[in-house]
Amino acid sequence: MLRLAVAQFKPAMGDYPENVRRLGTLFAQLGEWTEPPDLLILPEAAMTGYLVEGGVREVAVTAGTMLDDLVAQHQLAGAPPFDIAVGFYERWRDRLYNSALYASLGGADPRILHVHRKVFLPTFGMFEELKFFAPGRNFRTFDTPWGKMGLMICRDFLHISAHYLLFAGGAETTLTISAAPGRGLSEDEGFTSSRMWELMGESMGRFAQAFVIYCNRVGFEDGVAFAGGSFVYTPMGESAGRAAYLEPALFVRDIDLRDVRKARKAWPFKRDDRPEVTLAALERIVHGYDA
Repeated sequence: MLRLAVAQFKPAMGDYPENVRRLGTLFAQLGEWTEPPDLLILPEAAMTGYLVEGGVREVAVTAGTMLDDLVAQHQLAGAPPFDIAVGFYERWRDRLYNSALYASLGGADPRILHVHRKVFLPTFGMFEELKFFAPGRNFRTFDTPWGKMGLMICRDFLHISAHYLLFAGGAETTLTISAAPGRGLSEDEGFTSSRMWELMGESMGRFAQAFVIYCNRVGFEDGVAFAGGSFVYTPMGESAGRAAYLEPALFVRDIDLRDVRKARKAWPFKRDDRPEVTLAALERIVHGYDA
């Protein structure tokens, strides 16, 4: 069993130290729980806010600095051990990235398990990410105490190829951190755009036969409303709950990882997958030859 805590909140705009301090407050809060989470998930750009644009270089840090700050706050709070997935603006090899860090906190060996750098950078309308960030180049799964996981950031989630690569890599759980605005008014609560994310979560849960966990932020920046609506879908494509739209929330769910094996036994998509066929077809497409 894996206990998730999905923190749907508004970061302090352009203020990395303040967001670090806020994490310490959250860590202390979790330490008071009778059953603290195994994994805490925070949104895209949780350490800075999203629309810092030309100020990215001033708020970007290395993954090592990010880990040191998380560990210091965790120790100061006296919090129990847990893993964390959190979005930050990263400085790496003289480039800037929109990144997600997965780390294990507490115990004798706090460490980074994985860093994902956002691959699909939206650059249209209000989005200008390619002006400020280098694109990531990979989707990789990584080992955790709860099986193989994969990380995505916002727009990555809307690309089927990203889900397939994590599926082929054996992911049993995918984590997506997001700063997705709300667009269009729905007859129900929330936004019409929120349904797009939920449909992808439902579909990829069923066909990748993995738990799909999506953490979106809330609040306003420069007049942009971020939608919230964080959710979890099961390996059978069933909803395991959704946080409220627009409102801050600490969304908690327990998931049974045995459900992945049950789903893959009932519908053996993973067993029957042929990634070598996919690879050969992609090589033909990319290089423009027939075979």
